[in-house]
Amino acid sequence: MSAERDVDLHSALAWPFFEPRHRELAAGIEAWCRSNLSHVEHGDVDSTCRRLVRELGAAGWLKYGVGGVAYGGHGDTIDTRAVCLLRETLARHSGLADFALAMQGLGSGAISLGGTHEQKTRYLPRVANGSAIAAFALSEPEAGSDVAAMSLTAREDGDAYVLDGDKTWISNGGIADFYVVFARTGEAPGARGISAFIVDADTPGLEIAERIDVIAPHPLARLHFAGARVPRSQMLGVPGEGFKLAMRTLDIFRTSVAAASLGFARHAMAEGLTRAASRKMFGQTLGDFQLTQAKLAQMALTIDSSALLVYRAAWLRDQGENVTREAAMAKWHASEGAQQVIDAAVQLHGGMGVQSGVAVELLYREIRALRIYEGATEVQQLIVGRDLLKEHAATSAGERAK
Repeated sequence: MSAERDVDLHSALAWPFFEPRHRELAAGIEAWCRSNLSHVEHGDVDSTCRRLVRELGAAGWLKYGVGGVAYGGHGDTIDTRAVCLLRETLARHSGLADFALAMQGLGSGAISLGGTHEQKTRYLPRVANGSAIAAFALSEPEAGSDVAAMSLTAREDGDAYVLDGDKTWISNGGIADFYVVFARTGEAPGARGISAFIVDADTPGLEIAERIDVIAPHPLARLHFAGARVPRSQMLGVPGEGFKLAMRTLDIFRTSVAAASLGFARHAMAEGLTRAASRKMFGQTLGDFQLTQAKLAQMALTIDSSALLVYRAAWLRDQGENVTREAAMAKWHASEGAQQVIDAAVQLHGGMGVQSGVAVELLYREIRALRIYEGATEVQQLIVGRDLLKEHAATSAGERAK
């Protein structure tokens, strides 16, 4: 690995958010990345992602995103701090490797949280060992941020549900072995009439309608359901509770999106420091200019504040707390902050910063989607604002009752 990427987390790992096992995990995943991710081929993205899932599974990293030791997981519950440490480190080394791990956790998270023993036994061990690829199918062409507006329907028909409609922007679409699909079953209007199903990729009536190319390539697709018959036994939880299950899943993995953003930002910071220290201009180095020093200082401040928000949310969730607000803050700040840090690193590189294949150019493309997926920044702002008003109303009502 090049010197400019030789960054560790030793200072953050000393924080009281972490236990000795987390420090051991961080050292282990760092060593694995150095040995296995020195070069990740991006030519055939589908093939690369399949390989990365297998390798991450064989190394034991995927089990941290699965709940239940009996089902192949590392613990009885998902350790959010562990998932965040894994994603931060993987993202610093390879965006595709981070993606491969993250989508296994997100794609199977609803099964870990709400699946029956039979469902967990059938799917989770294969997710944990990397022999099956998972996907989370929530977004639709007209229902992205407004998830409750989804129109894909699931109507009862004997011992099954029949699914009709589309899902889009589905990560792992086209390579997944199964999809956790959220559909309107109609028990009530809006979010209260949505249910969740596990749909195997070879289900008749399910097809990959379109593969979608994006600026940081990864497997992505639009799914089309036309009379896809799914056994009732494949429903997750109870009818009408799918939206709550989706939000519980996102509360875990939204924090890890922030951790991935942090990993990208740390890599950009390292690249920026190397450039500032080595670039000669006007008889001195770029780093000798006060403007450069101020820019580096702002990058460092953004990274440290993001890290504090990320691991506060992760720690609180591992203590059993509701972290909807904290996860939203972490995702909002870390993804927006990483964009700023990476942009600053590109600027420090000058023309080289926009040359295809240069590290900061790759990071610039990698970070942009994180400000959108699993809840765009604007959605995170709404979540925080609404939660603050809700808390204020409850506090005011309590004071009036005294």
